[in-house]
Amino acid sequence: MSVLEVRGVTKTYRRRGKPPLRALDDLDLHVDDGGVHGFLGPNGSGKTTTIRVLLGLVRADAGQLRLLGEPVPAALPSVLASVGALVETPLFFPTFSGRLNLQLLAETAGVSRTRVEECLEIVDLRERADERFKGYSLGMKQRLGIAAALLKAPRLLVLDEPSNGLDPAGIRDVRELVRRLGADGHTTVFLSSHLLAEVQQVCDHVSIMSRGRCVARGRVAEVLSTRTSGRVRLRVDDAAGATVALARAGHRVERADDGALVVSGVGRPDELTRTLAEAGLYLSELTPVAADLESAFLELTGDAA
Repeated sequence: MSVLEVRGVTKTYRRRGKPPLRALDDLDLHVDDGGVHGFLGPNGSGKTTTIRVLLGLVRADAGQLRLLGEPVPAALPSVLASVGALVETPLFFPTFSGRLNLQLLAETAGVSRTRVEECLEIVDLRERADERFKGYSLGMKQRLGIAAALLKAPRLLVLDEPSNGLDPAGIRDVRELVRRLGADGHTTVFLSSHLLAEVQQVCDHVSIMSRGRCVARGRVAEVLSTRTSGRVRLRVDDAAGATVALARAGHRVERADDGALVVSGVGRPDELTRTLAEAGLYLSELTPVAADLESAFLELTGDAA
């Protein structure tokens, strides 16, 4: 079952004194039920606009959208009860404790206090729940925001850049939390991020955005398998001689920690074997280097920044 569908959605922002900005350009997007779906793209690619359109915060110019099988924005009042979202920095009463902040939200949403304790446990804040919110670290504040989004036990949890501004420890805590949420079988997590490592480590599927369009979608391993890194590992008895011969042929050569050579800018591996053979050098190993998410991302988005 699909928890999120976007078909042919366009959104243009008009700007005073500037040309209109097309944030979404005939966007198609599809997210299946279960696990963690990464929504990846450089800043300005349309990720946040997509989320705002889905949640009814802005209106699309054209196209069709569905959340949990229901059309939006028409069915948003009924659908939002099953959707949790953390779109911006969470706002809480700074002098109230984390627990009290959640209890106030729970009363407004008609959620029991038992659920408040469950959510504090899920985000590992139960032991710090009676401390004032203003004393929390950024990572703790973000986790409390995720706890608030989980109060209604949503089928779909939307997180927009949840690790933004966090230190390495905070990023790790949020990453582990997202991984647990995706594995519990009850909630589909839609994780918008520009952090490649975050997506590669926690996501089952990924959609990659560029200039308002989805340019790749699938399981992370499948997306990577369609790309090539343009690099190979090789071994020869005379590594120094091979480095010279390959450099003369226009290749960039690096020495790996285990003594192998890593050659970049390779179109066809047989070019390397010919170059080395002509220099009287023969291979004992030749292995393509699999593409990582960073190289696939840069190739797909054309963003070298």
